[in-house]
Amino acid sequence: MRDDLPLSVTHEVRDRCLCLNLQRAARAIGRRFDEALRPLNLTNGQYSLLVSLNRPKPPRIGDVAHLLAMDRTTLTANLKPLERRGLLTVAPDPEDKRSRRLSLTDAGRELLVQAVPIWRSTHDAVDEGLRDKDGDALRRDLLALTFGP
Repeated sequence: MRDDLPLSVTHEVRDRCLCLNLQRAARAIGRRFDEALRPLNLTNGQYSLLVSLNRPKPPRIGDVAHLLAMDRTTLTANLKPLERRGLLTVAPDPEDKRSRRLSLTDAGRELLVQAVPIWRSTHDAVDEGLRDKDGDALRRDLLALTFGP
């Protein structure tokens, strides 16, 4: 071990690094929701994507990418299997043919109707596991880290 890189640095990163701890928490919570949604053949990311389309007016791809903090290329790749399953459609924007709008299909809405109670019960269990029992404060902090104050 080098003198200028002691084990204490490893411990400092382990105990202090928000990036590391957020990544670990995201993976653990993601696995929990993936397991809960598995009977519907959905991942937590697919569920979030489908829910983001539940709007009165079909959103543009760029708006959904921003909401989900994804780049457009990754979002487009994630849309394809859901589109193949008939859960959403991708259509030209009538106001701007260069842009695409995303819509839930009836099958997509029906799947969400089945998924929401599973999401709620899983989310309730996650909220119960919070040490400070203040999920709202945690969500506010995470939003500030994601989109700024």
